[in-house]
Amino acid sequence: MKKWLPLIIIIGLITIVGFWGVGVFNKMIDMEGQAQKSWADVESSYQRRNDLIGNLVKTVQGAADFEKSTLTEVINARAKATSVTVDASNLSGVNLAQFQQAQSGLTGALSKLLVAVERYPDLKASQNFLELQSQLEGTENRINVARDRYNNTAGEYNIYINKIPYRVVAGISGFEGLPLYKSKPGSENAPDVNFDFNKKK
Repeated sequence: MKKWLPLIIIIGLITIVGFWGVGVFNKMIDMEGQAQKSWADVESSYQRRNDLIGNLVKTVQGAADFEKSTLTEVINARAKATSVTVDASNLSGVNLAQFQQAQSGLTGALSKLLVAVERYPDLKASQNFLELQSQLEGTENRINVARDRYNNTAGEYNIYINKIPYRVVAGISGFEGLPLYKSKPGSENAPDVNFDFNKKK
């Protein structure tokens, strides 16, 4: 019996380490899955915004004398934003940056549109336009919440897989960190707002 004791101890240790490794692996799978689900919520919120912008553009197009260049800019930015998608199972810093850049372009074009609307009292007073504008504001809040949730879940996952000894299991299993959603460079500065309503249409 004594001669088998070292073998039994080794097998016991391997079994314990194996069960521990499986537990860590499953935890990483769960955390990565939660982060991917959070990213899907981000994309869903942006999709809602894109849908609302389509309706907003149709409403604004009804104002015959509305600036065509502003509308064209929004339509083009919306098309670009909807063409850039990120696979939740293959999140990387590069494709997240491309997604963010496309969405930022749409945000800028939409801001110009909403400022231009100020010069059109009839359009500004339209119930349909006011309702769409209100829904857009709510959607922007949803986007912020969804991005924060994604950053929280992805951040927790990143911390977990980089801690020792979990890092060993992550390295062996091929788990990699997830990129975080970052603010656009320069967004820490206050915007320069200049409403010139005396401008000619």
